[in-house]
Amino acid sequence: MDNIRGSAWMVLAMLGFAIEDTLLKTATAAVPVGQTLMLFGAGGTFGFLLLTWRRGERAFAPEALKATLFTRAIFEITGRLFFLLSLALNTLSSTSAILQATPIAVTLGAAVLFGERVSWQRWLAILIGFVGVLMIIQPSSEAFQVTSILAIIGMIGFAGRDLATRAAPPALSNMQLGVYGFGVLIPTGALYAFWSGGFVWPDLYSGLSIAAGTLVGIGAYYSLTVAMRTGMVSVVTPFRYSRLLFGLLLGFIIFDESVDAMTLAGSAIIVLSGLYILMGNSPRKAAVTKEATERA
Repeated sequence: MDNIRGSAWMVLAMLGFAIEDTLLKTATAAVPVGQTLMLFGAGGTFGFLLLTWRRGERAFAPEALKATLFTRAIFEITGRLFFLLSLALNTLSSTSAILQATPIAVTLGAAVLFGERVSWQRWLAILIGFVGVLMIIQPSSEAFQVTSILAIIGMIGFAGRDLATRAAPPALSNMQLGVYGFGVLIPTGALYAFWSGGFVWPDLYSGLSIAAGTLVGIGAYYSLTVAMRTGMVSVVTPFRYSRLLFGLLLGFIIFDESVDAMTLAGSAIIVLSGLYILMGNSPRKAAVTKEATERA
């Protein structure tokens, strides 16, 4: 039942993130990326503070000073900033497709950090999955976009964040993790805004897009945290791929984006490689990994 609940939370999180991506991409057409990130972080922090206080929890706990949380904050900043830059400068479809390599990176990290055994077949599947990423960004063709590198860096940041979430002290609630995750985006966005050219006064449409994206993001962030702390990594993580479907659909409907055959082929290779890697995990090993992580 934990795996079923975790998988459902993951699909809900991916739908929420796809909607959030659409709203924030819309906002960055008029509001600088740094300012958008700062406002998004401020709204998310306030929302999770309210949820934390409503549950009678403290916003700050001594466990927040653990090295794991600092590592998580670094990956959170990396993932959010570079992914938002990719959304602003690249298509939603391409950015969403590259992000699908996150489960492969998460599984690789879980094998290295949590002691899961990796067979040569799974290593080969990991390599093939990253070949799929190269097919999407097409580095040797005229279709190559330098901005695709931003999505790759963002993907690495999100993978590190998810692994750090898995290893976070159990004493910290999902609400508290949300406060810390969004809180670090406020100074990050402000510093980037100062560095990149300053602030503007958002128009009504952009302001509403950021506000709506924040609300949806809070729900998606909470759902992702619950998913990563509920089911086994090997069972829950494959449902991340639902974000690709949502991203392609919203990109087509909202931004009238088209997807070329190479992007679709690369996406398919990433998904199939990731599914092979994750389905190769033994449930018994995954259970042992989860138990060891919770003890840590």
